[in-house]
Amino acid sequence: MKDFAAIDFETANNERSSVCSVGVVIVRGGEIVDSFYSLIQPEPNYYNYWCSRVHGLCREDTDEAPVFPLVWAQIEPLIAGLPLVAHNKMFDEGCLKAVFRVYQMDYPDYEFHDTLAASRRAFRHLPNHQLHTVAAACGYCLEHHHHALADAEACAWIAREIL
Repeated sequence: MKDFAAIDFETANNERSSVCSVGVVIVRGGEIVDSFYSLIQPEPNYYNYWCSRVHGLCREDTDEAPVFPLVWAQIEPLIAGLPLVAHNKMFDEGCLKAVFRVYQMDYPDYEFHDTLAASRRAFRHLPNHQLHTVAAACGYCLEHHHHALADAEACAWIAREIL
């Protein structure tokens, strides 16, 4: 696969619709050609301790952030016609579908590929298949794990290697 968009969401709480940041990396012809990052005002708009501990974001970070439909209006033209790739697509695709439902937006049934599942087949020898472990096996050093754009870039790197 030479053309795709890698995507990663972070959530504010245990609700999949509570996306508080998104990172997207566009790959065309096997090369990273564009990227996008935004904070998002989550829905529901509260942070739990565990999520904040993972990604470092809190309510003060997103109080002035745009709501999801405004952010997605910027992403949509970037990903038009491209399959989406995520590391653990069940989470990221679940977030995307949930937030589309919350805002009563028509979900366009995006084609999703999963680098987690692919890495389990390609790298059976790894001690685990977490994003940073698989990225390292593909020659990518993930320095800011759980920052949505850094995670999307790591996912893009992995996808270029094994999908």
